[in-house]
Amino acid sequence: MGGIIVRPRSRILHGHDWVYSSEILKTFGNPEDGSVVSIKDGRDQLLGVGIYNSKSQIVARRFSRRRQDLDEDFFRRRIAQALEYRARAGCRPDLLRLVWSESDGLPGVIADRYGKIVVLQTLAKAMDLRRELIAKVLAELAAADCVIERNDAPVRAAEGMELRTGILAGAPPDLPVEVETGGVKFLVDPLGGHKTGLYLDQLDSYALVAPLAAGRRVLDCFSNQGGFALACAKSGAASVTAVESGAESVARLRENAARNGADIEVKHADVFDVLSRGGEYDLIILDPPSFTKTRAKVSEALRGYRDLHTRAARLLAKGGLLVSFSCSHHVAGHEFEQAVADGLQDAKRNMRLIRRIGQPPDHPVVVGIPETEYLKGLVLEAMPGR
Repeated sequence: MGGIIVRPRSRILHGHDWVYSSEILKTFGNPEDGSVVSIKDGRDQLLGVGIYNSKSQIVARRFSRRRQDLDEDFFRRRIAQALEYRARAGCRPDLLRLVWSESDGLPGVIADRYGKIVVLQTLAKAMDLRRELIAKVLAELAAADCVIERNDAPVRAAEGMELRTGILAGAPPDLPVEVETGGVKFLVDPLGGHKTGLYLDQLDSYALVAPLAAGRRVLDCFSNQGGFALACAKSGAASVTAVESGAESVARLRENAARNGADIEVKHADVFDVLSRGGEYDLIILDPPSFTKTRAKVSEALRGYRDLHTRAARLLAKGGLLVSFSCSHHVAGHEFEQAVADGLQDAKRNMRLIRRIGQPPDHPVVVGIPETEYLKGLVLEAMPGR
């Protein structure tokens, strides 16, 4: 087995599982991209084994602290552990994330479930080379009729991998499929829709926010397929306006609104433009896509969050509620909250924090690996007399 020796003060010496190219002191044994390597410190002590890719900034990703290979037995054990954890955590069995990368000891592997369909992403080369084996084990252990490959994420380019979609196991399903959460029905296309079909990390958030909408004028920004908008309409909102810029998402949003008999005003427009046109709302929801894919552009992302919250706060009625999310894992929670505070200051609004919202149990967070914690949410209330 080839391997790498890491430099002093590397992240992996402090609880992380990644080794960046700048942290490698020496490579030995001529490891091939996609192979399993030993990870050692400068005293030749084994730190574990990881998957290797010289073409990635993250050259090695540790998956175990002891020697083992990526064989069928390994995948059976890790996937079974992931399923057992979610059952024990009380996760909904038919609509959830089954595998969440490092959080389940399977770096670069993401698997989402929509009923009898499992959607698989392999975002690291070693896992991509073994995707058929992973699909086989998933189909068996999760009792899935079909495993779909959604390997069309742009991040794969950083690992030197091609973009692909298709069926990896089972028979091609009839698509789209209908799923239901919180009494709201969605049409989902796991093969051709956005990402794996639906933002599963926000299902709990829909249920948390919906009761706040009763009797209120709601503005749902970056609505995507209308998750928050539909939940709010079902909970008795006085009016709901959903804003989305993507043509495909707008079409699906309108289709979902009709399917649920929901009276929603859908605006196919840029959110920043809509927020600049004025109006007044009692509940504004901000759930934008990631503002940055790299740490180098965090400053730009924070300026974007600040501007977004300034514009939204100016449209908020007295006593109104602002629910805001960031899914940028490069932006830390305290950085996001400071950007929100700066935006509120620019809008001359004072708001109190009602609650923080994090990731649901099927998207677990690993202590020491901040990249596993990406979703940050705030529920804010405008303070009276301010």
